[in-house]
Amino acid sequence: MINTGRKHLVHIVKYRWWWMLLTTILIVPGIIAMIYSSVTYSNHAPLKVGIDYTGGTILQYGLEQKLENSDVTKTREALEGIGIENPYIQILNVNNSQQKNTKSNINSIISIRTKFIDKGSDDADKITTELSKDYQNPELISVSSVGPTMGKELFKNSLIAITLAFLGIVAYLSFRFRFDYALAAILGVLHDVLFVVGIFSILGLVYNVQIDGLFITAILTVIGFSVHDTIVVFDRIRENLRYYSKKMSFGEIVDASVNQTLTRSINTSLTTLITLLALYFFGGVTTRDFVLCMILGIAIGTYSSIFFCSMLVDFWNDKNQSQTA
Repeated sequence: MINTGRKHLVHIVKYRWWWMLLTTILIVPGIIAMIYSSVTYSNHAPLKVGIDYTGGTILQYGLEQKLENSDVTKTREALEGIGIENPYIQILNVNNSQQKNTKSNINSIISIRTKFIDKGSDDADKITTELSKDYQNPELISVSSVGPTMGKELFKNSLIAITLAFLGIVAYLSFRFRFDYALAAILGVLHDVLFVVGIFSILGLVYNVQIDGLFITAILTVIGFSVHDTIVVFDRIRENLRYYSKKMSFGEIVDASVNQTLTRSINTSLTTLITLLALYFFGGVTTRDFVLCMILGIAIGTYSSIFFCSMLVDFWNDKNQSQTA
């Protein structure tokens, strides 16, 4: 039940132009960075993409000692110190076929993915020399390359996955609510995706941060979280309209609905962010960018469901009322 005498914690309608200004401030720098990246990068991509999309070389070394997760961070830092850009490092289990191809018994395999290593380059020798400083007799057991064609296929599949997610969201929300609500939710998702992608575009320009297949996974997760939070707000607006449309204006109902769901949205996001922050600071280096994408997406998704999507619904309601007046 809406308490009309209650003082709202947040006034969406009263300060809606300020929310629009804040929304612009949040996404415009990222859009500028994406445009600049598209112009300056040789592949004209809005983000600095990793070898998952551009192709690269995979080197696998057999080691006699057992490796731990802390060894991944140590090895990554050592390789970056000798000029190997953004190496992706994994510890792999040893299988029987790999055992047969080695001169000695190995207990661990360390896989290093990096940009293409040309035949005349000494990067492979540099990597081997660097590994020899931390591990005893690292044995290079395989070298393979991932071509750019495979990267393009992965990029195409990523776009298809995101497009299907958007179409599914539109269909569901149009059925569950109304098309204008579905459109507001989709614009909210676009707002969240633009913000996250824009931040990573800036990070790519400033800190050479590259995206990989995990980034698309994070974006799809962010889309789901954003829509989930928006649906909760829209569902409350719809329920309140059913009972209070004759007693209160649409703007008052939006304000009341948002305040009814505000604590729930903040608590849900905060508990998720605490877990993600722990993973970011204490988890592995290889998943840090993935976790950062999730942190940014959940934070902006909470904001957009409260201050952006609800604002759009209120704007369109005022426009429809002015046209019918």
